[in-house]
Amino acid sequence: MKVLNVVTVYFVVPFFFTDQFAYFKKRGVESHVSCSPDKRLAPWAHDHNFTPHEILLKRNISPIQDVKTARELIRLMRKGQFDIVCGHTPKGGLLSMIAARWVGVKRRIYFRHGLVYETCKGLKRQLLMATERIASWLATDVVCVSPYLVERSVKDHLTKKAKMHVLNMGSCNGIDAIGKFNPEHIDQIIVTQLREKYGLQISDRVVGYTGRLVKDKGLVELVEAFETLSKQYDDLKLLLVGPLEERDGLPDYIVDVIEKHPKIVYTGLVDDNIECYYYMMNYLVLCTHREGLGTSILEASSMGVPVLTTSHTGSRDAIVENVTGVYVETNANSLGTALKQYIDDPMLAKQHGKAGREHMLQNFQQEIVWNEILKLYNA
Repeated sequence: MKVLNVVTVYFVVPFFFTDQFAYFKKRGVESHVSCSPDKRLAPWAHDHNFTPHEILLKRNISPIQDVKTARELIRLMRKGQFDIVCGHTPKGGLLSMIAARWVGVKRRIYFRHGLVYETCKGLKRQLLMATERIASWLATDVVCVSPYLVERSVKDHLTKKAKMHVLNMGSCNGIDAIGKFNPEHIDQIIVTQLREKYGLQISDRVVGYTGRLVKDKGLVELVEAFETLSKQYDDLKLLLVGPLEERDGLPDYIVDVIEKHPKIVYTGLVDDNIECYYYMMNYLVLCTHREGLGTSILEASSMGVPVLTTSHTGSRDAIVENVTGVYVETNANSLGTALKQYIDDPMLAKQHGKAGREHMLQNFQQEIVWNEILKLYNA
């Protein structure tokens, strides 16, 4: 069986796939990935058992380039004779489903990782909703990474419920809670080096965030809440792990606070040892305005870190409220109040973190999710 996955940029490849291709290879699946050109793609493909194909696929609307990309995907699919084509993210999903339908690929699977239009308005919102509907209509199956996305898709008339699937309890790849994201397997030498590099003491209480530093992820609310709390707790630090982006970029005044606040540590993009950063956190915050599920929540919970996240997006499906974490509203006051509860009650935070790890082991282990994908391939 030959399967082609189409994504826009390399940044998402390690999050969407990690070690699943090796698992599939042992079960007779030959995996291919089409992605925009990136020097990191070929080495990662070599180490992770798939064949890479570099085709420029822009994330923003670009009619001329999109037509060129569709043509290149059609040529690739004709030459590759793939049994299944999987499209990821709105643009990757749309163009891959168009190309696969044009070529005549019988199994076309669109992975819905989130709904970009949720925080958009006007014409842009209508265009993005139309993109979701077209990709869904062209697909034979639609995989939603959380139950929330199924509900919202039905509510917004994107896809018929019978066509949609959730892999076990959610996610597109699961989480390696036994190996990589296991607090008992952490390299303490690396942790010590990171603490020294960023000026973090073992006694510090660290509020953490991992991912793109953009407005949709609730970074404005997080920074504002931290500014208030940092005046009350001398040992409180904020660790921001991820890149600042221009698309949906943060206001200048928030960037200024991030760069100058003495208790905020900003690392930029991190390629390796992300589990060591979670190990240094006492709490993880994802005060997101829109989310498919929240990979950072799965990773943090696997590391025994309690989570604060929003209840109105797919991130709600990554925690069990008041068991593995707590829900917050998308404002600084709500977030600050919830964080203060954890800070003042360390036993509660520890209890939620322990329960979070158990939740990941029971429901989000990678093999559980990968087996669901194989069932879909073989359906």
